[in-house]
Amino acid sequence: MSTALTLDDIAGLLQRRGAAQYGREAVSQLDHALQCAHLAEQAGETPATVAAALLHDLGHLLAAERQQAPEPDDRRDDLHQYIALPFLRPLFDEAVLAPIRLHVDAKRYLCQAEPGYFETLSPASVHSLALQGGPFNEQEARAFLHQPFAAEAVRLRRYDDLAKVAGQPTPELGHYLPVLAQAARQA
Repeated sequence: MSTALTLDDIAGLLQRRGAAQYGREAVSQLDHALQCAHLAEQAGETPATVAAALLHDLGHLLAAERQQAPEPDDRRDDLHQYIALPFLRPLFDEAVLAPIRLHVDAKRYLCQAEPGYFETLSPASVHSLALQGGPFNEQEARAFLHQPFAAEAVRLRRYDDLAKVAGQPTPELGHYLPVLAQAARQA
């Protein structure tokens, strides 16, 4: 696989690898991506944020594709929030890339900043939080908020947390391909 992905490559990867279970959750990778994008779309997010919602876990699929492994090792953090960035950077700008990069830090931020947030996390998300460094301290939380697109990343995180419902109806992947095209850089 080359470094840069096209929109067709992204669709193919989601179709090829998306049927795999999403970690320890009750949904597939593709179901999770579609639910997350659907929640963002229903909330009236920009095409860039909807695209970020759809693609935020693409790093998991790219890692599985490169390793030809059925599932990632859940005993270590795979840094999935960074893996997809070089593949997506030629196609998307920071309005898409930053929320993807920051969605793990948004979870760490919310655990520190919002009382009761930690208790809403799924067991799988609690497990991954521990691997990702745990909740931010106050200084880390303040630094997170000063980054461009931190607010979008927090909203993406909330969609991510809700996008784990088995059997939840969503539009098909084809519905989001024009959204990805709209969010892509104009050549």
